[in-house]
Amino acid sequence: MQALDALINRVSCPKLEGPAPTRVQLDNLFKAALRSPDHGALRPWRFLVTEGEGLKRMGQLYADAARADDPEASAARLEKCQNMPLRAPMIITVIAVTREHPKVPHGEQLISAGCAAHAITQAAYAQGLGAMWRTGDMAYNAHVEKGLGLSEGESIVGYIYLGQPGRDKDAPKLDVDQFVSRWGD
Repeated sequence: MQALDALINRVSCPKLEGPAPTRVQLDNLFKAALRSPDHGALRPWRFLVTEGEGLKRMGQLYADAARADDPEASAARLEKCQNMPLRAPMIITVIAVTREHPKVPHGEQLISAGCAAHAITQAAYAQGLGAMWRTGDMAYNAHVEKGLGLSEGESIVGYIYLGQPGRDKDAPKLDVDQFVSRWGD
C-alpha cells in the first residue's frame, strides 16, 4: 500500500474480529510508532500489549475501577466495563512518558506520544488490519493507571483496539477548503 493511500483513506474500525495481529505485523506497528516526531529525541512513550486472558483481566480492572469510583455501580455498568476490552483480539495501550526538560514542554511530549498512537493506526491500516483508538473514563482513571503499572509522569494516551476489520467502511469525503485558510498573503 502506498503511504499516501493509507494517510488519506484510513478509517476507524469499531467492529474487530480475530485473529490478532501477527508478530511481524506488531513489529511493524511499533517501528512506525517509533518514527513519530520527537523533539529532543526523548522517546516520550511506551506501549502495553494485551491479548488473550489479559483482556479479561483488563476488563476486571475496569470493573474494579468503576466500583472504586462508585460503590453503588449497577451490575450493568460493571458488566459493560468487563466487556470493554473484549471488543477486539488485541489492545495496545499507548502511554505518554513525560519528564521535565528545558527545551521540550510536557505538551510537546504528550503530542509526540499521540503521534505514536496515530502511527500505529496508520500502520495497521497499511497492513490490512482494523484499528480503533479509544479513550473514555478508563483512560483517565487513577485505579486503572495503577493497575497497568504506570509511574509518575506517565499517562494513558489511548487504547488502540486491533484485529481484522469486521466490515468495510469508506473514509468520509471531507472538503479540505472547510479546514484550510491562508495567512499573510
